[in-house]
Amino acid sequence: MATQHVGTRTKIGLDSAGLLMTPAEFDAITRSDGRYRYELIRGVLVVSRLPLPAESDPNEELGHLLRKYQEDHPQGSVLDATLAERYVYLKESRRRADRLVWVGLERTPDLERDVPAIVVEFVSRGKRDQVRDYQGKRSEYLGLGVSEYWIIDRFRRIMTVHRNTPDGPVEQVLAEADTYRTPLLPGFELPLPRLLTLADRWKRPRGGKPK
Repeated sequence: MATQHVGTRTKIGLDSAGLLMTPAEFDAITRSDGRYRYELIRGVLVVSRLPLPAESDPNEELGHLLRKYQEDHPQGSVLDATLAERYVYLKESRRRADRLVWVGLERTPDLERDVPAIVVEFVSRGKRDQVRDYQGKRSEYLGLGVSEYWIIDRFRRIMTVHRNTPDGPVEQVLAEADTYRTPLLPGFELPLPRLLTLADRWKRPRGGKPK
């Protein structure tokens, strides 16, 4: 679809993909419904379907594990907040991440100003989405100052962690049976098999429609 400027349009929907707009215009726009996911990528509006259950179910479980850590673990107070399906505010873009985690602020985060310590993406089926998760978002998130970027891939059965360090980005790949631990959340454990098992529940039945 050829791009066109947003002009005086105040609502967006599926047919709005490809519109040109500034971050300020995107922030002020009215979403027409809750069926689609909207992002602004370097001045161009991108419209996509909401995450499939095989992505949202393990994402909810991850949120549960994080909140349980926050409430029950002796060091859980380092976790300020975690939210699903929220925007990462980049200079020229608005990326809608699957999950954001703020650590060490000791207060409720300002969603537009406080850079999350951890950004999580659950890989979607589309080839373009996979390239975006593994390449484009990695440089954008780490460049913004995100401490860790987690990519949870139910297709490759792995979890990739990109970590910002003083010596540059470091990558860690976890296998299907591994448990992830991070110094950002002392004592927190993320069992990757638990998330992959939830994703597997939503596999397409033979001869059925994708879920």
